Amino acid sequence: MKKKLTLLFLLISICVVAQIKGRITDKNGKPLAYVSVSIEKTYIGTSTNENGEYELNLKKSGKYTVVAQVLGYKSKRQSEDFYTFPHTLNFVLEDEDHQIEEVVVNNMENPAIAIIKKAIASRKKNVAKTDKFEADFYSRGIFRVKDLPKKIMGIEIGDLDGNVDSTGNGIIYQSETVSKIKFEAPNNLKEEIIASKIAGDDNGFSFNTAMNTNYNFYENTVDFNVPMISPIASNAFNYYKYKLEDTFYDSYGNFINKIKVTPKRDREPVFEGYIYIVEDAWSIYAVDFDIKGYRAQQEILETMKLVQNYNFNPETKIWAKNLQSFDFKAGFFGIKFNGKFTHVFSNYVFKEAFEKKTFSNEIVTFAEKANKKEEAYWLENRPVPLTEEENSNYVKKDSVFKVRSSKVYLDSIDLKSNKFKLTKLITGYTYKNSFKKWNFNYQGLLNLTSFNFNTVQGYHLGTGFSYSKYNEEKQKSTRIEANLEYGFSDERVRPTASFYHKFNNTNDAYIRILGGNAVSQFNRNEPISGIVNSVSSLFFRNNFMKLFEKEFVEIAGGREVVNGVFMNGKLAFENRKPLYNTTDFSIIKSDDLYSSNNPLNPTSDAIAAISEHHIMKFNLGARFVFGQKYISRPDGKLNINEGKFPMLTINYEKGFAASEKNYNYDFLEARVSYSKQLGNMGQISGNVKGGKFFGADQISFVDFKHFNGNQTHVNLNGNYSSSFNLLPYYTHSTNDQFIETHVVYNDNGYFMNKLPLFNKLGLNLLGGFHQINLPDSKPYQEFTVGLDRIGFGKYRLLRVDYVRSYQGGFVGDGIMIGLRF
Repeated sequence: MKKKLTLLFLLISICVVAQIKGRITDKNGKPLAYVSVSIEKTYIGTSTNENGEYELNLKKSGKYTVVAQVLGYKSKRQSEDFYTFPHTLNFVLEDEDHQIEEVVVNNMENPAIAIIKKAIASRKKNVAKTDKFEADFYSRGIFRVKDLPKKIMGIEIGDLDGNVDSTGNGIIYQSETVSKIKFEAPNNLKEEIIASKIAGDDNGFSFNTAMNTNYNFYENTVDFNVPMISPIASNAFNYYKYKLEDTFYDSYGNFINKIKVTPKRDREPVFEGYIYIVEDAWSIYAVDFDIKGYRAQQEILETMKLVQNYNFNPETKIWAKNLQSFDFKAGFFGIKFNGKFTHVFSNYVFKEAFEKKTFSNEIVTFAEKANKKEEAYWLENRPVPLTEEENSNYVKKDSVFKVRSSKVYLDSIDLKSNKFKLTKLITGYTYKNSFKKWNFNYQGLLNLTSFNFNTVQGYHLGTGFSYSKYNEEKQKSTRIEANLEYGFSDERVRPTASFYHKFNNTNDAYIRILGGNAVSQFNRNEPISGIVNSVSSLFFRNNFMKLFEKEFVEIAGGREVVNGVFMNGKLAFENRKPLYNTTDFSIIKSDDLYSSNNPLNPTSDAIAAISEHHIMKFNLGARFVFGQKYISRPDGKLNINEGKFPMLTINYEKGFAASEKNYNYDFLEARVSYSKQLGNMGQISGNVKGGKFFGADQISFVDFKHFNGNQTHVNLNGNYSSSFNLLPYYTHSTNDQFIETHVVYNDNGYFMNKLPLFNKLGLNLLGGFHQINLPDSKPYQEFTVGLDRIGFGKYRLLRVDYVRSYQGGFVGDGIMIGLRF
């Protein structure tokens, strides 16, 4: 009896699931993809897949009129009684009638211009009709790779967990979500994800949300990495040419203008394709645009096709977006990618207003067991049927996941990778238990990542051991590490050890304990990297890195206490010792002498910058991200800083219990940083920091405030909004009060794209201002102008800045070379 009831329930579910389904083709039988299918006088709708198949779910039986429409074809309406299910309803669409000859064209005036002007003038009216709504939302994405090599730059790629076949082809990502959304313009969103599915991970949660799907062409700009100009923006005529290519009537009798949109200048952030405008309402009927990667300053992206269809309700007279799709192609280093994302909006309920507490900083939540929905749920609620490729990929990936996540399989893989060879004493060795998610790692005697040169240690090399464990269910991780570093010139071994534990992914609470003996730069921000200093020393005999030794132990911790407020603290004991140059070796011989290791007296090693001493230090810091939005995922909290407000950081540091009383001090510092997108005119970022020492007249030079200088003319860190370009590393260090200011500007091509010849290069114009204010000296200032994205094709890795520095007059100038990735 139980089996019979189960079978009966399954049959009922199938009937409820099927509802209306069918296939849409052209008159030659060719399937039509992305056809908008909806119930007349409602916002119940769906879309066809690549095979022209659709499914439309109804809440109750009755007589309905189903409307099918897609760009380039006549809209079609079919009315039927729907009382038995599943009900098959197929459509054959005919090519659109061309009625352009009915338009009277005045040789003195382009008719498309008048239409676009009216669309621009009606933007505010049209966007107001849909600025507050509730809706059902469905998102699906698929991402493929082609010609993926076995190795990239010597690094083993493998088959990406079974996603890629022996030819380097395969689907590496497929996911879909069903959610309920509430939206209020311009960017208030409340989304609850009801169901989430990822191919090959039955415990995963999709990142597909409605958050990044609001591509609104009624706004002046549409954000695709850089703000791109809408074809009906207030300044659109500066960027586009228009041509009225066709006119037609839709199934409701609305007169539609098909307008071809062509960029005036190729390198501008512009679209290309067609926009369809409804006569009289001057609203958007559809868009069909191609986005070139270089126009969005994403050269890896070759092309992206964006299609939007809008659904019309004759009773409300509102045009609402019901379908949005992306098809893209990308590639680099011979590897090709392609994919598509489909977004379906349905069951709109337009609101006059929302209750006061409808929207908050929490913009996305997940329903309980959202990733555990049975196939019956997806059959009933998936508005766009899966293609055969997508269906088979789910089956394949889910089967592979079950096998590859099993203990038997993981143990067999570990058995192979855990084999020990004598050569691994030199190259390194990892032993892991993948099923229990822990591993032990030995870095090897030839750990080239630690191999560097400085004049204190000479060549130095490190090795170490680490143990890591991850708890997926509780989202916590632990890492224990021990390292040894040996300097070949000073013949010293320096050991360090650390323990780190992260408690969760919700508030990112952590604790860290460190200790040992280390060589450290006087500037704790380490403004010069080991590789840059090695090249500077070995080839140019410039030893800019200044070092001291510290024997230390510290304990630190932090967590987000409330949304947008992260606090951290640290207590440390440090015993500091001076260090001296022990080698004058260089690869390129010259008559130049290395400077001393004393940043206060670079000409002599006779006197050290510090004497040996110890001190206790306490730090307490807080970071405030005002208006921080976030996604509440079952596997953690994902913070999103929209940049609407400045970010504030405050830090208090106290030095106490020093071996000499004069070394004790208090220090208070605050920083405000902000970045603002100036529409399509570029982006400006500011970073202002100020601080003051108390009772610090005779503190150790280690505890001074040191500024991030640069004397190498190379910037590999990309920290242009927090560092200087020509400033010597320690000439302006202070134990008093200071104000540090950085302002940088990137035009995102706004000016460069308008200059003849230069607009062919795809460069960005840069500008910057940097300043230090100290009590007893005139301000130190740097002014910069430069070019970014220098390179060719997809590889634009170079940045060049010209810098002039002043302090009561001109100090010097120079060129700064930077790499961007």
